[in-house]
Amino acid sequence: MSKYALVIWITISCCFSAWGQNAYPPPDSLGGWPQLTESLEVYKKTGMDTRRLDEAFSYIQKTTKNGGLLVLRNGVLVYEKYFGKGSREASTNLASCGKAFTSIAVGILMAQHPELFQDGLDQKIFTPGYFPDWAFPLPDARMSDIKLGQLLSFTAGIRGNNPVYVNLKPATISPPGPDGWPGMVDKYALGLEDGKLNDTTPFSTKSLWCAPGQGYSYATASIHIASVMLRHISGLELQEFLHTYVGKPLGWGRWGFGYKNQPPVTHTPGGGGIVLRPTDVLRFGYLLLNNGKWKNQQIVPSKYVKLCSKEIKYNPHYPYSLQFNVNSGGHWPGLPRDAYWKTGSGGHCLYIVPSENLVVWKLGGRDGQYSPKDTGFPLSPSASESAEDSKEWISGITDEDPNVRTLEMVLKSIIKK
Repeated sequence: MSKYALVIWITISCCFSAWGQNAYPPPDSLGGWPQLTESLEVYKKTGMDTRRLDEAFSYIQKTTKNGGLLVLRNGVLVYEKYFGKGSREASTNLASCGKAFTSIAVGILMAQHPELFQDGLDQKIFTPGYFPDWAFPLPDARMSDIKLGQLLSFTAGIRGNNPVYVNLKPATISPPGPDGWPGMVDKYALGLEDGKLNDTTPFSTKSLWCAPGQGYSYATASIHIASVMLRHISGLELQEFLHTYVGKPLGWGRWGFGYKNQPPVTHTPGGGGIVLRPTDVLRFGYLLLNNGKWKNQQIVPSKYVKLCSKEIKYNPHYPYSLQFNVNSGGHWPGLPRDAYWKTGSGGHCLYIVPSENLVVWKLGGRDGQYSPKDTGFPLSPSASESAEDSKEWISGITDEDPNVRTLEMVLKSIIKK
């Protein structure tokens, strides 16, 4: 056995010996996650039925053209399968899943600069100390009343998608705000210029659709504004900030941000588009499962992570916290109250269920989200070889929310003794 192989073998052995003790995996290049492959072994060590996980995987294949399912329980990778262009080395634009990474970066920033966030998430941030001079004067004077917690939970009044919600009741706004990559262009997000979606539908953020705190709108511009704030305070692009304070400690492989095919996106798109390998998405989920701790380092304040996982005072209008869907109010009866998750266009979804010591990554993706023109990375050879499998995709699933249904199916694979 070579010296390199011996190091990998010892590393993997140590991870398995620490199973159930919140062990943290080395980078994939040094062995990665402890992995179980035999159904009986999976059941004995995690209480999960892989046949039911196969059913969940089959269901996912009917809801998105490309993708995969990865299930981590008790710190052990118990399931990993892909289809279409999905693969362990897939470089995919994960769309709005990137919003969760921006939120976590802001949580780290707050801990680094307590002098700027003396009021915590109650801090009113639309002042020159938090944004560059060119962001002023504010296009709507009411923006000066926006609290950071409102900006991060989509209740700041920033225009986003329809429907909007007021006290859990849907409503419509006109004009809506920018969706997709236009919401991640500074001048659009901050209301300096209006634009048109697909060159046809007008959008604007020049005026708030409601007073801060009075309603919820899923606004990509809102979370991108948070990344503009982070860029101004830290002096780093969001990607560099995440690399330094999250990616390196967690041992991510190659990663970046997409929308390379959209020239107006000149900064890291804080509203989405992270490009991250599937097993490294699990690392991020495991960080959250362990309340922001990785090995002996508290990377994200535990208080911030806990606020991500439940309904918060800044958003009484919709079950959405600091960039995560949450179930603490029981809005989804088939899911545990402590489950929370982040979705992304194309069928992506990251789930964290602390009561089950569970992290699940549902990789999805349209063909274009795997394109090198978007991601800046070449299509992985394994993805190219499996691309024909995408012909099995069946559109037209009628479930109200396939993301919720997927988690329900994964949870049913846990056999209660």
